[in-house]
Amino acid sequence: MSDGVAMELAGHELTVTSPDKVFFAERGSTKLDLVQFYLSVEEPIMRAMGDRPVLLQRFPDGAGGNSFFQKRVPAKRPHWLQTATVATPNGTTSEALVIGDIAHVVWAVNLGCLGFHVWPSRASDIDHADELRIDLDPTPGVSYQQIREAAAEVKAMLDEIGIVGHPKTSGNKGLHIYVRLQPKWDSYAVRAAAVALARALERRRPDLLTAAWWKEERGKRVFIDFNQNAPHKTIFGAWSVRARPGAQVSTPMRWDEVDLLHPDELTIATVPDRVAVDGDPWASMETEPQNIDELLAWSARDMAAGLMDAPWPPVYPKQPNEPPRVAPSRAKKP
Repeated sequence: MSDGVAMELAGHELTVTSPDKVFFAERGSTKLDLVQFYLSVEEPIMRAMGDRPVLLQRFPDGAGGNSFFQKRVPAKRPHWLQTATVATPNGTTSEALVIGDIAHVVWAVNLGCLGFHVWPSRASDIDHADELRIDLDPTPGVSYQQIREAAAEVKAMLDEIGIVGHPKTSGNKGLHIYVRLQPKWDSYAVRAAAVALARALERRRPDLLTAAWWKEERGKRVFIDFNQNAPHKTIFGAWSVRARPGAQVSTPMRWDEVDLLHPDELTIATVPDRVAVDGDPWASMETEPQNIDELLAWSARDMAAGLMDAPWPPVYPKQPNEPPRVAPSRAKKP
């Protein structure tokens, strides 16, 4: 195993240590292969993650080994590394890595980070969430074709209210749809918009879609995970590599590709050629920030009709107008 590979990236010098270490045993792909993948998508990944804090999930022994999440950057780090102070739901703060340039990506990969969990706000404006993230989550028994149908329903509803969304694979079994926002709202407002959208979609297609937080109520339907927009919540980032045997990539797509591409096909081996030929499907996202006033009006209408807020994850403090945090089957009967 070679000692290291020195690189100069974005004006910074760094060394990729143990470059021959196998990270994906089934493919034989090494740490250096993973670095080369990220270099091949430098422009689109910086467009998607640049200036954003990230949570690292490190795999010291590669994709098949144990992992741990790291919120704080280590005290011993390059002087040029950019960081930002972020908070957890209970108010604890930490100094997180900010993706300032491609050298920051490679620095994290050298620590065994395969992919990145990304904040919905920028380090330069941490109080405003500029992404609405619609997570189409397959419950057990849901096929990928159902996920595709769910994505079509989301697009149709967004089209009706004049909001532009952009799809990507999750890198696993689901799909994510991102809406770039004007930096006007905090994460509480963005989550409220996501809850209203999820409920409207469920009302339209109750056979296919559900906004039910409790798994026992979902059935074999696609869950629209509105809580991916809760404050301080990260989500697996665009162009990030999953710890799966095939080294699948969470890959942005055009809408006409949703029915054509399968997530398992999009790997560190296939995505670079795709980007080289077709470019970045999300290239226009930065130039068209969207307005969610209509969704917030839907939220206000639901509240006026007597609907309570949707449940929050258990790590969050109890919220105003939130129903009891107990599964319906375990709730006390009157």
